[in-house]
Amino acid sequence: MIRVRSFLPTDLRAMMEIWNEIVDAGEAFPQEEQLTLDSAAAFFGSQSMSAVALDDRGEVVGLYILHPNNIGRCGHIANASYAVKSDRRGQHIGEALVSHCIKSCKELGFGILQFNAVVSTNAAALKLYKKLGFTQLGVIPKGFRKKDGTFEDIIPHYINVN
Repeated sequence: MIRVRSFLPTDLRAMMEIWNEIVDAGEAFPQEEQLTLDSAAAFFGSQSMSAVALDDRGEVVGLYILHPNNIGRCGHIANASYAVKSDRRGQHIGEALVSHCIKSCKELGFGILQFNAVVSTNAAALKLYKKLGFTQLGVIPKGFRKKDGTFEDIIPHYINVN
């Protein structure tokens, strides 16, 4: 059973470790710098919403961040990133995170949730977004530079949350 809730300061170390694991892999997130505990507190604390997924033992097994995708006349569009602990993937944690995020979008007054850079090799994310009703916007060839210096296409997606 997975429970998703807003993060607490006591979650920061686990969040940082999960985030850094994905950044280090260089396959999905655009960030290249590892978080420290101090930068993690600032980063996760600055989002419109940062939430964690907890397993039945209370272990942090995933997280998401949610924030405006833009400002002003486009400020009603949100953007989010999701991270699941590598040894816990395939257990519907990502689905719980995305579903909770969609509800958070509504509660925070966003009308659209947009993903700017879903890497084309991220088959699990692509399958999940299709299942949840996201619309694929097209393909940006070679829009993502992987850690090894090669490029992959990115596939923006969106969903109306109202």
